[in-house]
Amino acid sequence: MKPDQQETKNFKFELVHMDRHCRARAGVLHTPHGSIETPVFMPVATHGAIKALQPKELKDLSFQVLLSNTYHLHLSPGAELIAKAGGLHKFMGWDRAILTDSGGFQVFSLQKNSITDEGANFKGPDGENIFLSPEKSIEIQQLLGSDIMMAFDECIPFPTTEGYVQKSLKRTHSWLKRCVEAWTNKNQALFGIVQGGTYKKYRKLSIDAVTDFKLPGYAIGGVSIGEGKELIREVVEYTAPLLPEDKPRYLMGVGMPEDLFMLWENGVDMSDCTIPTKFGRNGTLFTNRGKIRIDHKSYRRDFFPIEPNLKDYVNSTFTRAYLKHLFDSNEMLGQILATAHNLAFYKSLAVRAREAILEDRFLDFKRDFLAGYRQ
Repeated sequence: MKPDQQETKNFKFELVHMDRHCRARAGVLHTPHGSIETPVFMPVATHGAIKALQPKELKDLSFQVLLSNTYHLHLSPGAELIAKAGGLHKFMGWDRAILTDSGGFQVFSLQKNSITDEGANFKGPDGENIFLSPEKSIEIQQLLGSDIMMAFDECIPFPTTEGYVQKSLKRTHSWLKRCVEAWTNKNQALFGIVQGGTYKKYRKLSIDAVTDFKLPGYAIGGVSIGEGKELIREVVEYTAPLLPEDKPRYLMGVGMPEDLFMLWENGVDMSDCTIPTKFGRNGTLFTNRGKIRIDHKSYRRDFFPIEPNLKDYVNSTFTRAYLKHLFDSNEMLGQILATAHNLAFYKSLAVRAREAILEDRFLDFKRDFLAGYRQ
């Protein structure tokens, strides 16, 4: 017997339009903290903050949703403290939507072979034992008060055997059931995560099991962990169209500009990645012509904006020469402006993609952009 439809309050996905020439979609995701136009790229605020930027600057860039991490906020300052402060929105001064990851990726990256069917054990920064289970992950996320919670899952490593994939999927699907049973605050939406590695038959098995729960949304997990762009594309091309059309589709952790076009073309609505902020802090800036290293000597006398077609604060005010000077001088302002620029660029990509989808010209937009973009 299938689980009942999981109802949520003040949360709804509205599919506005599908491009007539591909699977690209434009929609609106309504949450308790505002609406999110899709496709959307979500900046990663792991610890409840975007490194080098104030929340006000993110609002000025018109971002409608951020991603924060359950595991790291559980370590510091602790979900109970954040709940006492009024929840994560109030604690971090952000009154728009927040999605929280479940800690499942940390199971993959940090657990050191300590996964059991009950959950995963971690060693904290001071050597203390930390146990995360589906119930604990949901408890933490409900204390944080995020608009969208992610189910606790096991990210399958690459490469791996079919035998391990089978065992891992059984665990992930069991954990999802426990997440649903622990989910009591229906003001928060819960998304299920599809795993299955690079095997189509296991992706299909996972889709069937996860969508059986009739959740508010679904994510494609277990990609961008070393399998290469071609395999990522194959997984997305196969998996995304099989997810329910009337629910938001989220691809976790993929984020070079050329990757965004691939996932949008295949009907993915939501994505996140640390690339624009991490690259920005290291002096790599994105433009319509490709990436540039701002510390290169050629920019010393370059008095043009980083990206002349962007009209945000950074590109309307500062030159490449000034950004190079800031990085050469090790001035913190350089990292701040570079981060703001990269997020403005990613935001612009998503906005332009949405406009193109609404006008049934997404493939033309993709072709024209990639023709001039040096990867």
